[in-house]
Amino acid sequence: MTCNFLFFIVDQLCATHLGCYGNSIEATPVIDGLAAGGWRAQECHVATPICMPNRASLLTGRMPSVHGVRHNGIPLSLGAVTIADLLREAGYATSLIGKSHLQNMTAKPPLHAQDAHRPKREAQRPYPGNYQQECQKTWEASPSFEMELPFYGFDHVQLAIGHGDASDGHYRRWLQAEHPEFADKVGKQHSLPAPGYELVKHGQAWRSAIPQELHPTAWIADQTIAQLREAQRRQRPFFLYSSFADPHHPYTPPGRYWDLYRPEDMALPSSFHADTPPPHLAWLRAQRDAGRAVKNTMACYAATEREVREAMALGLGSLSFIDAQIGRVLAVLRELGLDKDTVVVFTSDHGEFAGDHQLLFKGSLHYQSLTRTPFIWRDPQWAAHGGRTDRSLLSTIDIAPTLLERAGIERFNGMQGRSFLPAICGEAQRQRDALLIEEEGQRTYFGFDQPVRMRTLLTHRHRLSVYDGVSWGELYDRLEDPDEARNLWDEPSYRTVREALRARLSSEMLAHTETSPAATALA
Repeated sequence: MTCNFLFFIVDQLCATHLGCYGNSIEATPVIDGLAAGGWRAQECHVATPICMPNRASLLTGRMPSVHGVRHNGIPLSLGAVTIADLLREAGYATSLIGKSHLQNMTAKPPLHAQDAHRPKREAQRPYPGNYQQECQKTWEASPSFEMELPFYGFDHVQLAIGHGDASDGHYRRWLQAEHPEFADKVGKQHSLPAPGYELVKHGQAWRSAIPQELHPTAWIADQTIAQLREAQRRQRPFFLYSSFADPHHPYTPPGRYWDLYRPEDMALPSSFHADTPPPHLAWLRAQRDAGRAVKNTMACYAATEREVREAMALGLGSLSFIDAQIGRVLAVLRELGLDKDTVVVFTSDHGEFAGDHQLLFKGSLHYQSLTRTPFIWRDPQWAAHGGRTDRSLLSTIDIAPTLLERAGIERFNGMQGRSFLPAICGEAQRQRDALLIEEEGQRTYFGFDQPVRMRTLLTHRHRLSVYDGVSWGELYDRLEDPDEARNLWDEPSYRTVREALRARLSSEMLAHTETSPAATALA
């Protein structure tokens, strides 16, 4: 049976902030309702906890080391095949609404342009095409600029570039045309007073002067609804990718959502005072304690209790606002009768620390608050079996082949993920007993003398993380120590376990090497 796909993705969400994943605060009744009527993965983890590469992995089913977007700042090749390409070729109407982040949002030069010791030539020439389509300066320089379609397989794109209320792209153009009285009131410089908030002082939050109904989050819902109405009119199956740029920092929940939750009411994560930190986490805490923490960038830092409580409250405010907008979209889906043959998916591109181990935002420490993402699948074909939970180990790269199998479309050579559709159907399947997480950073921090390069092996029992250029690593028993508070790397009694996991990590890295293009047949 041909089905539609309504795919919701949010940016930087810790799975445990949802009620269906254990949050006692009823902040997300709509998303929790999706889980109650659908299928929920308990152990879905990223291919990498970085925005651009993991979004590329989601749409290609390939690891960052293979699709080439190793970290932010490297656009996905316009020659890459995505699931949107295959769905489009099969007759689906494909739409991307909101955040894309498959290309760079800034016009900063390559790293080698800033370093006399780096070679200026690259190993490969870029696939031809325009790689400045998500760059804010492109939109600022040309009020009439439009995307070159199809854009990575999407026939229709309505773009929101950036986070908070200061988004650019089609959103800003719409605000200027339809509500010019608010077009110059976005951003921190026009924000409303918010006394007492430390994150406001750091530029990581502001109280938006934009009304709720004009906020980028509401606009993304509006555009998604418009595409649903168009889908009903054209009578074609659709893949509608609705991508919210929040609850990412800087936090700007609008209207009543700013103080819907009070920092004073937020409970600190159980790991906040409960660990012996590995060297790079100890370095971050030492920077904070010495008054040297950098708190005004996108990078993670060791935070105070007050900063953590503020981030949790404002993040939940943003999340509740998103939940309400998803509710609006789902109401129209039902109104139009499209819910009867539409698979609804909800996930995030990665997690965030949100106070876990005293950290805010995201960085090169693979705690589950960062690597574990929510994943909910509600399918009308199996509506009678809703509310099921699965504890299999799943990776971001498994999402693309699952969507393709549900659509009855053959996967392409080089796709590395495994479909988990049998688990959704309630059938037995061969589960992963380990998964690989990659990370390559851009920043030199954490006390390292070079940008972080690391690999993690995750099993049901353990998490092993190794780093390039250092002799130490991380090893945790996830069952005995769910907070990952006790690093067992140097424990003599765990030496055999450590070496076995290192060997398995090598095997997983080898198993995820490139297989495309296929060689010509042997004679």
